[in-house]
Amino acid sequence: MERPKIKDQIERLREEIRYHDRLYYIENKPKIFDQEYDLLLKKLQKLEKENPGFITLDSPTQRVGGAPVGGFAVVEHKAQMLSMDNTYNHDELRAFDERVKKNLAGEKYEYVVELKIDGVSVSLTYEKGLFARGATRGSGFKGDDVSVNLKTIRSIPLKLTPLKGDAAPKFMEVRGEVYMKLESFEKINKEKGKRGEELFANPRNAAAGSLKLLDPRIVAKRGLDIFAHGIGYFEGAPFESQSELLEGLRGLGFRVNPNYKKCSNINEALKFCDVWQKKREGLDYDTDGMVVKVDSFAQQKKLGKTTKSPRWMIAYKFPAERVETKILDIKVQVGRTGVLTPVAILKEVSVAGTKVSRASLHNEDEINRKDIRKGDTVIIEKAGEIIPQVIEVVKSKRTGKEKKFVMPRKCDICDAPIKREKDEVAYRCENVFCPAQLKENLIHFASRAAMDIEGMGEAMVDQLVENKLVSDYGDIYSLKFEKVRSLERMGDKSARNLIEGIGKSKDNTLSRFIYALGIRHVGEHIADVLARTFHSMDKISELTVAELPKTPEIGPVVAQSIYDFFRNPDSKKALKKLRDAGIRFAEKPRSAATMRLAGKTFVFTGELKSCSRPDAEEMVRSLGGNASSSVSKKTDFVVAGENPGSKYDKAKQLGVKTIDEEQFNKIIKEIK
Repeated sequence: MERPKIKDQIERLREEIRYHDRLYYIENKPKIFDQEYDLLLKKLQKLEKENPGFITLDSPTQRVGGAPVGGFAVVEHKAQMLSMDNTYNHDELRAFDERVKKNLAGEKYEYVVELKIDGVSVSLTYEKGLFARGATRGSGFKGDDVSVNLKTIRSIPLKLTPLKGDAAPKFMEVRGEVYMKLESFEKINKEKGKRGEELFANPRNAAAGSLKLLDPRIVAKRGLDIFAHGIGYFEGAPFESQSELLEGLRGLGFRVNPNYKKCSNINEALKFCDVWQKKREGLDYDTDGMVVKVDSFAQQKKLGKTTKSPRWMIAYKFPAERVETKILDIKVQVGRTGVLTPVAILKEVSVAGTKVSRASLHNEDEINRKDIRKGDTVIIEKAGEIIPQVIEVVKSKRTGKEKKFVMPRKCDICDAPIKREKDEVAYRCENVFCPAQLKENLIHFASRAAMDIEGMGEAMVDQLVENKLVSDYGDIYSLKFEKVRSLERMGDKSARNLIEGIGKSKDNTLSRFIYALGIRHVGEHIADVLARTFHSMDKISELTVAELPKTPEIGPVVAQSIYDFFRNPDSKKALKKLRDAGIRFAEKPRSAATMRLAGKTFVFTGELKSCSRPDAEEMVRSLGGNASSSVSKKTDFVVAGENPGSKYDKAKQLGVKTIDEEQFNKIIKEIK
């Protein structure tokens, strides 16, 4: 057969398969049997194998790659992915409506009310109608590129259907919620139980865990699905309202939840929320509330956003279900930050559609306040339908055999002493090298604000710890290419990039290094104060508890924490490894020219265009200034980006000077 005819045949097959994908996964109206569909797909696979030059990224055969990935790259969202504020009753939702009414100054407005899917937020990027990449929400500015896993979800189109005969939008970021059906969730947990593995707590956690798997072949078997519900940055998309967008997304080939309603006022919206509070039990996926959005995009823009949440959208959370069960035992769990959390071991019971056998008791004070004892009958609920909590004790059912709980005085994991500081409710294991805290400490050490080791994210840290290649962060610098390459799902390129990233991190500033150590109470600012005051890790380690508070901004609590860290034998052991590896333990005093912002405090609010907020704060600190997260009378400058939040308003109230991003950049350039 001639090549042009083969190419036409391949394209016809692709269009036919896309048509049936839409009928099956989007519209739930299949026209052919699975066997017939499989034959079409196999025919396409055969033709593409024989003619590899005709394979394209949007082909239905490219949904599941053959090989695992070495790790996820980080990608930047064109438009920030914001989170939502929550309301929990009618009065709070009416208060939201009053704010909308006030800010729209008499304009008529309508709402679109949608089910709040309990899943994982993602952004799908399309360029010229073709799927380019997909990413998790992450920080809101950047997320993990999980394209290979998202492509396994059949309801995500790889090629958009043009609207009304027009070309597909030139560029668009579609926002959606990836979720796992209840049937798939139960099946996966059943299989995990048979293998003796820890079960997923709920379908949302299962969906999140599946998206982070490095093997797309496993992800394809997890039964993930998605509902598209929003849009970020776009070019050429002809939508003027949320209701138009939902219809438009369906037309483009996306799966849109059909259970939404356009409401003319807040009373109508509340009635719709109440209807679904009762009906949701019949769904085959989890939903924990409703989302109320101002319909008009022009009005959404006018209402704007805070640094974290839109002012035109809010979540109405359904009340949590409560059930009665019995506490069989109380155990203590050591968290990744060293906090000891008492956990109730419960007689298994079903709450909000999932089996529950454990519940957080928070801390010793909470246990004493509620008078919770081993053997008590209690009422539990899921807070936010995720974390089970004990609400109250049914004291009328006590038999007298119940036992009071006493917090241990030593860590069950590393046997280190447990401390509770004055004015705190939590007990802590303060050994930062406690195995229970190891993974979190390594992630912090390698994080962008600390040593900034590219490639050492959560998935990589999990592998390094589980394969016993590192016992503290000093071991990172003794990792060899061969060992890293031998890890599961690691390729030559990924292993080489990680080793190179580790090598580059040796030249970081002293302040970054101090912050990376994870000393309690020592954040980025205090780390910078220590670095520019003492210029040497050795000098800091030799300071006494009496000497440290003489340093500006270091009080007795911080001083004690620093002193304890440097006298811990495990700290000394790790620091020796870091010194031997060539980490910078000292640096020259900064010149007056580079300390021009000394004594000046900056606060950032709103979205910056030229750099991320963490980068801007790092610039301030590198020039001797202080980057704070809150506005006070002592603040010198509030830098306002796009859509500034409440910090901007507070600055105006206090008479603090506000500058825009251009003025801030000018200050930085003049100093440099």
